[in-house]
Amino acid sequence: MIRSITFLSGIALSIGLFAQGACPSIKGENTEGVTVELPAASKGRYAIIAIAAGRQAEPVLEEWYEPAYLRFVAKQGLFAGSYDADLWLVPVFTGMNKAAFGPSVKRLKEQADPDVARRVVFVNNDTEALLDALGIKDRNEPIFLVVDPSGTIVHRERGAFTVEKLDALEEAMDQ
Repeated sequence: MIRSITFLSGIALSIGLFAQGACPSIKGENTEGVTVELPAASKGRYAIIAIAAGRQAEPVLEEWYEPAYLRFVAKQGLFAGSYDADLWLVPVFTGMNKAAFGPSVKRLKEQADPDVARRVVFVNNDTEALLDALGIKDRNEPIFLVVDPSGTIVHRERGAFTVEKLDALEEAMDQ
């Protein structure tokens, strides 16, 4: 079982609606201070990218992460597929919440399972441009993107976790 990720309340976590198409470059920093660029870091594999930019999205995102991790990364459970996919968690720091960036990275590095921590990409630069490029308006819900190996967003889910939404992420990789 993985240790859950608990974000500091200062992290901005959420997303809104956007059209499917080419996924813009999402550049951020992992817990080791290394720049990670998504979806390129998935190197021709499917990428499931969870983006959050509003405080109210934090607990909703945490409900998603463990079942998604177990299905797509650990490949555990009755419905675990054989997909070659990466799962990325992208907290986006905006406005005054940017001050929480450093402490959040440090806390995650100290407290989270290393395999989980390496899948977190913290974004605190050009956040408004990124959110605009994704058409994100509602920052109160997390959004999960399925990005195919060519870098195209082929599906998205938002809001509270349900098994049906998790299944939909998997079904998007069948097409």
